[in-house]
Amino acid sequence: MPQIKIRGLKESEVCKISKDMVDELQTLLKCPREYFTIELIPTTLIKDGEVVAPYAFVEIGWFDRGQQTQDMVAGIVTKHVLETGHESVDIMFTAFKESSYYENGMHF
Repeated sequence: MPQIKIRGLKESEVCKISKDMVDELQTLLKCPREYFTIELIPTTLIKDGEVVAPYAFVEIGWFDRGQQTQDMVAGIVTKHVLETGHESVDIMFTAFKESSYYENGMHF
């Protein structure tokens, strides 16, 4: 893990940044590449009754690794999303509690 969920980007944009972004995150977090997942979530943003272009939003679900590491992860993700031409990106972290996260019926 981390689980990276992305909204507001095109599939081609996510594909373009996915390898290099995970390369950097893997080096920083020192966890196996297969622990990373990237999910592109299609979204429709509606404002005042009109469909408008969505903004770049990334949610990262993980086991907490401290503020300094979180800041570095946010920097890596921001850099790669901005490389796609987006002017800004919002990032939200969700910290999983080990005793509340189960894999095959067993918590961490």
